[in-house]
Amino acid sequence: MPTYHSHAKINWALHILGRCENGYHNMDMLMQSIELCDELTIEPAEALSLTVDGAPADPRDLVLRAATALRDYTGCTKGARMTLKKHIPARAGLGGGSADCACTLRVLNEMWSLGLSDETLLAIGEKLGADLPFCLTGGLRHVYGIGEKLGPAEEAPAFWLTMVTPGGGLSTADVFRAYDAAPDYAPALNVRDMVNAVQSGDWDSLHGASLNSLEATAVRLMPEIETVSRRFAELGARFVRMSGSGSTVFAVFDTENAARTAASEVDGAIVTRTCDRPYREYR
Repeated sequence: MPTYHSHAKINWALHILGRCENGYHNMDMLMQSIELCDELTIEPAEALSLTVDGAPADPRDLVLRAATALRDYTGCTKGARMTLKKHIPARAGLGGGSADCACTLRVLNEMWSLGLSDETLLAIGEKLGADLPFCLTGGLRHVYGIGEKLGPAEEAPAFWLTMVTPGGGLSTADVFRAYDAAPDYAPALNVRDMVNAVQSGDWDSLHGASLNSLEATAVRLMPEIETVSRRFAELGARFVRMSGSGSTVFAVFDTENAARTAASEVDGAIVTRTCDRPYREYR
């Protein structure tokens, strides 16, 4: 059976511009895919089924929801036997569930010979999660609106990252609920300057231009985030940021050796890299 890779993401920046009437948040983000990924195997079957790390999946799992959404949209009655091996931490701000969902949409679109366009897959994905549109395309991109609007893909070098998800992660809903109790809206990104900073590794400029609007709220809910951020800085990180709604903190290091040395000093830390181009092949 072929194995497909669903890649996590990081937020170089996450600015909340305001709250929409429907309760969602208008955001301005710079996101990039990373090599850390889950592994999904899919083969034809009469019915739909999913196991996650060897156990039957919750019926609400995004992989099953993605497959069901495709069948509902197209009227397809084909099945699939799916097995997911998780490596991306949950409740981490890394988009693991959305990545798995996006991978499922692309693979089943091909396996079931549905012939759906990227635009159609994006429209289906929007209804399944805010990170879905980005996860369907990947790369380094400006992401805005509630997450459904994407700027063009940008080229960027691959950077070594050390990351850790302290305290078992945070609930996205809890973080946004706490943020809305005392919102602090940010100005829109200067996207071109931030993209240039990432492309050139100008971490001082990126630090001055970027923020994560949710980080202060997440730190109040889980102080370990700030502790880990300070520790990475002490270990020589060039740039440190919390990803998404947390609780993952990632740090940029100049070399693989520096990243691995830092990881050895922080409990639970792992090493990965950013992806230097958008991906279309999930194998």
